[in-house]
Amino acid sequence: MPDENRETLNGACHCGTVRFHVRLTDGFSTARRCNCSYCRMRGAIAVSADLEDIEIVAGEDALTLYQFNSKTAKHYFCSVCGIYTHHQRRSNTQQYGINVACLEGVSPFDFAEVPVADGVSHPADGPAGSKSRLFGVLKFIAE
Repeated sequence: MPDENRETLNGACHCGTVRFHVRLTDGFSTARRCNCSYCRMRGAIAVSADLEDIEIVAGEDALTLYQFNSKTAKHYFCSVCGIYTHHQRRSNTQQYGINVACLEGVSPFDFAEVPVADGVSHPADGPAGSKSRLFGVLKFIAE
């Protein structure tokens, strides 16, 4: 049963065409990056939300879908400004990864340390029962 007491956050792409409301599964404690080929190039920090906890309130028709490799994950971005807003996870298809930079009042530079998941060695590609591994930790040190 969803926790109705979780805060609803507002999010949008860069140009504002795509706007959404989201409730995160466990606040910002799920923040992470990934080292797979796509995420490495995208460079975003993502936090978790259950599928039913995101509502696209504007611009759903402007969302473009990108899939690769196993085509399990579904990566969405704004077709106007090109910003990645969220993706349905391969590691847990019942969750979305939400781009923290799209959340109102949040910056990727708000996170001093971000765990980096080993998406190159994805558990779905290994033997049954394989677990997600930590690849490393990305640190931000402000000057």
